[in-house]
Amino acid sequence: MNEGPASGTPDLPRPRGPRPGEPGPEPPVPAPDARRGAVVAALMLSMALAALDGTIVSTAVPQIVGDLGGFSYFSWLFAGYLLAVTVTLPVYGKLSDTLGRKPVLIIGSVLFLLGSLLCALAWDMTSLIAFRVVQGLGGGALQGTVQTLAADLYPLKERPKIQARLSTVWALSAVAGPGLGGVLATYADWRWIFLINLPVGAVALWLIVRHLHEPARERTGPRPRIDWAGALGIFCCGAVLLTALVQGGVAWGWLSPPSLALLGTGAVLAAATVLIERRAADPVLPGWVWRRRTIAAVNLALGCLGLLMVAPTVFLPTYAQSVLGLAPVAAGFVLSVMTLSWPVAAALSQHVYRRIGFRDTALVGSGAATLVLLAFPLLPYPGSGWQPALLMLALGAALGLFQLPLIVGVQSTVGWEERGTTTASVLFCRQIGQTLGAALFGAVANAVLTARLGNTSGDLDAVARALDEPGAMDPATADTLRRAVASAVETVHLGAACAGAAAFVLLLALAPRRFPVREEHTGPAAAERA
Repeated sequence: MNEGPASGTPDLPRPRGPRPGEPGPEPPVPAPDARRGAVVAALMLSMALAALDGTIVSTAVPQIVGDLGGFSYFSWLFAGYLLAVTVTLPVYGKLSDTLGRKPVLIIGSVLFLLGSLLCALAWDMTSLIAFRVVQGLGGGALQGTVQTLAADLYPLKERPKIQARLSTVWALSAVAGPGLGGVLATYADWRWIFLINLPVGAVALWLIVRHLHEPARERTGPRPRIDWAGALGIFCCGAVLLTALVQGGVAWGWLSPPSLALLGTGAVLAAATVLIERRAADPVLPGWVWRRRTIAAVNLALGCLGLLMVAPTVFLPTYAQSVLGLAPVAAGFVLSVMTLSWPVAAALSQHVYRRIGFRDTALVGSGAATLVLLAFPLLPYPGSGWQPALLMLALGAALGLFQLPLIVGVQSTVGWEERGTTTASVLFCRQIGQTLGAALFGAVANAVLTARLGNTSGDLDAVARALDEPGAMDPATADTLRRAVASAVETVHLGAACAGAAAFVLLLALAPRRFPVREEHTGPAAAERA
């Protein structure tokens, strides 16, 4: 590993020096406290919006489908957004190292706000999914650049605090999304789910334009070229494979010609993308993010985390409404109790990894999360709202110990000139997990529903209407539907438990017990020297 102590001021790490053809940047000078506070506020607002829109739609699905139709492919409301975020994360990471953080963040904010406005004006499910993709193109810039810029603004010894805040904002927003979506869908209109982004995003954009100032950067060679071919390959490959996962077992059988054709095409595109990336001068995802043991382990573990999070954030609100009989607002808040324990655990995690290290702290979190998810199928039928809420409280504490140590730890192993790419890499893998989870678990849930309901379901639009108005059916049919939904959601949570177990095994097998921290500080990271 070619890392060593970073040189530069004691306040902010500097790069080791430019490489041929790369910019020779001066890291951003720490701003005065007042100006830095305004920038941090903007970063938190941006992070909140990007995370919120990944889950806020879940409790409003019955209302959206009732208005626009198209339940058979409603899961693309989540998968389309997450796919766009995922494919753009590494591109924005490379752009932020080339053009600077500020222009990338501004472009992303404008795209996100434009997509939000268009979503509110959607006239059918197809247009809404298309505009969600536009929204996701901006969301990728928000997520990746925010995390990188936060690490730029704070020295290593202070970085755990800012990353804890951002992780907390991400968790709070992702988990609070269903509750907020339920409130807006019940007491206003589902279109307000997207309109609410406009004033909040405008404030964040104004703060960035007004208060974020990056110094001029001299270059020692030509500007690096962005690997657009690689980005396109990732996008096409992901779109084809996601289509196979979402529609397989629903629109056609898993072994039918359409499924086999899509899976085969996806495999060919994946191989072509690997070849493109290997030959690119500046690939979207450079090979060293997988050759370095620590970064590779964190990439894979956070991919599992992203997949795991889909089960509660997307499917638990539906379970609470259709099985427990709760209103959309109450269903959203069954999940939202996770926001009580996640930030507390995230804040306390730095005291834990000072003693036992980044890896072992994440092992505790991933192991605990796996046990909580395994307990979900043990809940009684139909049960009460407090029972899944208690599990979500425990899950929030587990995930607070899981995510933050890995993000802070991996950022501490690289210098300034690699931080954008490294941060984009780990967030890219987390988003890959979320995107695959939205498609895979959606396909699993649909397949279980179809198998359990058989001819009684009519079609998937009829299932959506039944979920929204169970009182319109006779008691026997309503009970059949509730049991089918319970079985589907339990199966999804078992799949999420498998993802948690995979993260545990990957960290144990691949991650070094002590992360190879690059910078010499006496703060929390000091205990993590190789």
